[in-house]
Amino acid sequence: MSTAPAPQTRDELRQLHRRYREATSEAEKDRIREQLVRGYDNLVRFLARPFANRGEPLEDVQQVGYLGLIKAIDRFDPDLGNEFTTFATPTIRGEIQRYFRDKGWAIRFPRRLQEIYQQVIRTNEELKNELGRQPSVAEVAARLGIEPDDVLEAMEIGSAMVPASIDAQVGGDEGEGRQLGETMGGADPNLDRVEMRELLQKAMQHLTERERRIMVMRFVDELSQAEVAKRLGISQMHVSRLQRAAVEQLREYLPNNVAGP
Repeated sequence: MSTAPAPQTRDELRQLHRRYREATSEAEKDRIREQLVRGYDNLVRFLARPFANRGEPLEDVQQVGYLGLIKAIDRFDPDLGNEFTTFATPTIRGEIQRYFRDKGWAIRFPRRLQEIYQQVIRTNEELKNELGRQPSVAEVAARLGIEPDDVLEAMEIGSAMVPASIDAQVGGDEGEGRQLGETMGGADPNLDRVEMRELLQKAMQHLTERERRIMVMRFVDELSQAEVAKRLGISQMHVSRLQRAAVEQLREYLPNNVAGP
């Protein structure tokens, strides 16, 4: 495996993309692809983070994201002038979303409850055949040696075993209710803002203390460069240079559509 350091700048990544397109041997393409994957590690982690706590280990979600990243690397043409992060984001996010759509559970329940549910289903069928009628909750519980409340809890998760179709009718008699899809909310416009804020906070950690103070005073407190200079006891020109350096530094750690001009 290659031990070359991960590329850090956009220029380095662009050069790698061009070399990847021009490579003629599979070994060379594999080596360059590995460097590109490491170069976009933060992008994959950023896109996987919103899918944490949805019943699947975050590490697994990230691995799915890397598959999307590799697909995007294979399809990307650097000569078209597009930024790779903008090009790859829909592919990576789509790969993760497809992964969750393919999972069998609409909601992830504790394994203990899933196992009880399976036992309740089997025992219910056995007792129904033995008794010639639908068994009571108490009878199922007695056969399994568990509390009736456990049986009831397990039965309640049955509707979540298979995701409901968005065309399924809810609320009202047949023909009078609404389709499930009509009751679902749209995309939250604030979600991306929250994600971007978290990514920006991490990127800010790469700045010096003075650079962070300047960025906060300029873009959070909305102070002028002259006011910032007065507070820090330095010249306005010095503030301008530090701000420009901080912005350039942030660009190295943010997707292209996040970093400002």
